[in-house]
Parts: sequence; C-alpha cells; structure tokens
Amino acid sequence: MKQNIVAYPAILSEYNDESGHYFVVTSPNIQGMVTDGETIPEALMHAEDAMALMLDDEETYPEVQNPKDWKLKDNEQVTWVTVNMTKWLNQYGKTVRRNISIPKALNDWAKENKINVSKVTADALREMQG
Repeated sequence: MKQNIVAYPAILSEYNDESGHYFVVTSPNIQGMVTDGETIPEALMHAEDAMALMLDDEETYPEVQNPKDWKLKDNEQVTWVTVNMTKWLNQYGKTVRRNISIPKALNDWAKENKINVSKVTADALREMQG
C-alpha cells in the first residue's frame, strides 16, 4: 500500500514565562496550526497530529515554503514535521468541518494563547469516547 507522507517546515518557539517553560509549534504553510508541549518531542508529536487534522480537510496540500526566507526571533528555530497521512487517516478516519459555539472570552483567550480549538475539541471528544 502506497503511503501518503507529507513534510512541512515549522517554527519551534521556546518560552519561559509566567505559564512555565514550554514549546510552541506553528507553520506558515498551514494557516492556523498552533500547538505546544512541555518538551520538544511532545510539541513535535502534537504538531504532527495538529498538522494531520488540518490537512485532512484539504483536497490539495499547501505548497511547501522555503524556511530560509523566514525571519525568526531569538527564541525560534526551524524544524520539520513529517506526517504519514495514510496512517493517520487509518487510525482516526476522515475529519469533517463542524461549526461550534464557544463564549467570546474563551475564543479571545484561545487566540491570544495560540490554541488550536479544533484539536482541543477533537482530543476532548476522543477522551470522552474512551
């Protein structure tokens, strides 16, 4: 069986602030993809899942950007995230777009903290499913 494997550069940012020490992963290739973790491996694992979730909805994948053109801050570095879309889809199935309503204050907080609401919702539902 042929595997559909994609790889995108991402920006790994390290933070040490009032929230603690953690890492955030974003990708200019995948608009809106933001995830984090307490360690680099955890952040990259979450990035793989977030990227797969967001790409699953796409009929064609975004073109891979050249990270050499990106202007990075001192706390940022480029990393690559590889996703085996075939394996991910076999494990989780096709995703669907669904509109949800949340309080404005939570939405504002999620934006400020770069929280991927779709991923959080999917993770919570999977946990409830058992």
